[in-house]
Amino acid sequence: MLSFMRFALAATVCAIAFPALAEDKPVLDVYTYDSFAAEWGPGPALKVGFEKTCGCTVKFTTAEDAISTLRKIQLEGKTTSADVLVGLDTATMGEARATGLFAPTGIVPPGLSLPKAWTDPDFVPFDYGYFAYVYNKEKTPNPPTSFEELIALPPSFKIVIEDPRSSTPGLGNVMWVQAAYGDRAPDIWKGLKPHILTMSKGWSEAYNLFLDGQADMVLSYTTSPAYHAIAENDTKYGFAPFSEGYVAQVEVAGLLKSADQVELSKAFLAYLMTPEAQKIIPTTNWMYPVVDLGADLPAAFGTPPDKVLDIDEASIIANSRAWVDAALTALQ
Repeated sequence: MLSFMRFALAATVCAIAFPALAEDKPVLDVYTYDSFAAEWGPGPALKVGFEKTCGCTVKFTTAEDAISTLRKIQLEGKTTSADVLVGLDTATMGEARATGLFAPTGIVPPGLSLPKAWTDPDFVPFDYGYFAYVYNKEKTPNPPTSFEELIALPPSFKIVIEDPRSSTPGLGNVMWVQAAYGDRAPDIWKGLKPHILTMSKGWSEAYNLFLDGQADMVLSYTTSPAYHAIAENDTKYGFAPFSEGYVAQVEVAGLLKSADQVELSKAFLAYLMTPEAQKIIPTTNWMYPVVDLGADLPAAFGTPPDKVLDIDEASIIANSRAWVDAALTALQ
């Protein structure tokens, strides 16, 4: 009888405790940019997919863009609540690495489909794209085919670009001009100056100005027309076929050294590269997946550019500030 009573008491305690334990799931705090976590972005679907297997709750903490997210972590330092950061890219990885706040992931990525082989020990890729100038085919039937051809157009032909100090596309644009023209880059910026309607803080503001008809082209991605074709059934947008080639942006995620949930963080980073997660990326973040999805990649994405310009991380670390300063000086 005593044994039975002990068993009954234990069963009662477990019945009372289990709901509380079930609700007390570990929380994975993911720092990222606003549009990633927005209802139309990839974040919500990725959260649902990962939570199905992790026994955890994914919490998104956002800032306006990836650079702002990095600045937030830099300010918080070792006291940050972030477990992982999602949304840095190949132009900002070096700066992030230099903070000393990120740990090697220990993850060996599966076979990836990227502009070049991925060997980085600290960050994992989750999508990629190519910077490009997007235009309206009806308004601009003959877009410029190079930076120099753009410069030669009348000053009334306007573009919108993003600030390289606050926007990853803006920084990517500086890298693009530098990769294409080297020491001539300041001259290209001087030539572009009469055509720049404005330099916005971020991508959304710039793109909305373009859609409102205030500019003829906007700095965006080669995949932006796919959004209009798929989400809006509108095929009047394209990207200017610049003969210089294009610079790739690979977006990455990293593990914080101070992470409370190290194993969950690593599991989440690995999940980002699974086919299940990658199928979410194209029609939510409007970028190319890092794994070959075959027929699951919508045809509107087309084929990635075949001429890709490259700048290695060491050059970016050593020179990016000077390149940005030179561009801004030329635009004054």
